[in-house]
Amino acid sequence: MMVVRPIRADDYPALYDIAVESGHGFTSLPVNDELLMRKISRSEQSFSKPVNQPGDEGYLFVLEDTATGEVCGTSALEAAVGLDDAFYHYHLGKVVHSSRSLGVYKTVDILTLCNDYTGVSELCTLFLRESRREKNNGRLLSKMRFLFMAEFPQRFAERVIAEMRGISNEDGSSPFWQWLQEHFFSLDFPTADYLTGIGQKVFIAELMPKYPIYVSLLSKQAQAVIGKVHDKTRPALALLQSEGFSNRGYVDIFDAGPTVEARVEHIRSVRNSRRLQVTIGGVSGGQPHLICNTKVADFRATWLALDVSEHSEQLTIPADVAAALQVSAGDWVRITRI
Repeated sequence: MMVVRPIRADDYPALYDIAVESGHGFTSLPVNDELLMRKISRSEQSFSKPVNQPGDEGYLFVLEDTATGEVCGTSALEAAVGLDDAFYHYHLGKVVHSSRSLGVYKTVDILTLCNDYTGVSELCTLFLRESRREKNNGRLLSKMRFLFMAEFPQRFAERVIAEMRGISNEDGSSPFWQWLQEHFFSLDFPTADYLTGIGQKVFIAELMPKYPIYVSLLSKQAQAVIGKVHDKTRPALALLQSEGFSNRGYVDIFDAGPTVEARVEHIRSVRNSRRLQVTIGGVSGGQPHLICNTKVADFRATWLALDVSEHSEQLTIPADVAAALQVSAGDWVRITRI
């Protein structure tokens, strides 16, 4: 059975392997021993402390195959970004150059450096090992975060974003960053990406152009990738769009990948989720559902086929699923359709 749970200190070797596998452009999992251990420790503290409003909490989950104990993937939630370190984006906007006397009217796209998403929550660090990209594993690893947010709304902001991985080449170079590097930096993309991942962001404020950038002045290669996603990220973007996420013109400052956003209350899996009381028994098919317990530090989530009445206040699940979720008869769970 595939179960999502909070990360533990003994998951470090698996997390390190996932960081290596994720490759260039996956900023939130740099290959750095100290940082990865710090992420695990911070997550353990976040899950264990009482929270009344979002702050500097980061919740890191892993997907475990309970039959083998293998950690197959990871995903995370940041409660509120940019409270300690500045959280940068480019916003794609427009300016108009016009002259009534000359009969000239031209609309020009510009990129403006901003911190507009300060304080919002973030979906991040989603990575599923290729050998496990089957059935509903990807949906479980991604969408269970919506169940966690629905169950513990006080821990998160009203808006949530997700930065989509932009286009980069096999050698780790980014067409968008190459233009910035040529004109403003002396850092290649993997180095800049790595420095950001380990929290050394001061170079952004020091070297990034302070004034809006005219998109027409960028190289054709850089212009072509603005707002585009990496091939491996397309399924994740499609999943979020099906949940109600949309892009409002914000892109990553390194690879120009799009950032999508939604109000938590409008996310489909949050809006359609509901709490039911557990009974233990046999289950005979139905539609695939995500299901989680209502605990924080001992949070567990999985998926299974369920036949659930819209008017029912109880949910019957098999004994092995109840054990995996660490619930007993009479306890509460939250479910939503996949």
